Amino acid sequence: MHARSTTIHGDPQSVDEAIAYVRDEAMPVLRQMDGCAGLSMLANRDSGHCIVTTSWRDEEAMHASQQGVRSSQDRTVEVLGGQPEVDEWEIAAMHRVHETHHGACSRVTWLRTDPDGVNRAVDAVRLSLMPKLDDLPGFCSVSVMVRRRDGMTVSAVSYDSWADLEQASGGAREFRGEFAPAMGIEVLDTAEFDLVLAHLGVPETI
Repeated sequence: MHARSTTIHGDPQSVDEAIAYVRDEAMPVLRQMDGCAGLSMLANRDSGHCIVTTSWRDEEAMHASQQGVRSSQDRTVEVLGGQPEVDEWEIAAMHRVHETHHGACSRVTWLRTDPDGVNRAVDAVRLSLMPKLDDLPGFCSVSVMVRRRDGMTVSAVSYDSWADLEQASGGAREFRGEFAPAMGIEVLDTAEFDLVLAHLGVPETI
């Protein structure tokens, strides 16, 4: 499966309005498009940083949807303000213990390696993070997406609550500070969000 993410650093005061628009207007329309599997939205109400991700049956369906999703993208950007950054990804892994509930949150980590090393980055997440996650209180799911042409990988780990996410911070720091560099993987950034919409519809791959 593939995914398109739209990242916006917008106005914090407009985040709730943007969430309502994506939930009530954009998502029903997008989910009717051929090949669309679902949608998720991450939001940081303090910074205005939001990421809307749509999932697609395959790369062909994702590319065919480009014009159809534009009005929803434009309206979301209009509500939030800021400039959108649109990226396309291959969904490399999805592991879900249970569906998320109200109050769930996510830690997102962006990684970079040489293009030939993308599989190594995915394996690093699988080998270092995934075996430890199932035993963590409040762990919901982990997803990994890749962009092979430039060696980019992004992982999102979701928890039931902010308290659970904070409790897991030690393992996340160990991954960023020790395991990833030892594998030749550069950690570009990490950010934390409320998981306000969790309907991506990607099946389990682990």
